[in-house]
Amino acid sequence: MILAKKKVNWVLTLVMSILFGQLGVDRFIMGHIGLGILKLITLGGCGIWWLVDLILIATKHEFENIEWVSS
Repeated sequence: MILAKKKVNWVLTLVMSILFGQLGVDRFIMGHIGLGILKLITLGGCGIWWLVDLILIATKHEFENIEWVSS
């Protein structure tokens, strides 16, 4: 069974990751609720997880079931 990819606005996700990434907002936007909650509880993995996610989002990494759109 092939699942349709979720279309996610790349610019919005990048800005939210910069501003609120330590609270897991970027993961919530991408639909990764469990990881968002874990990131929220750990405050972005003490900043390390936040930085890694910021780099991955900035380079438009191909997350599972995510399609980046510009508008």
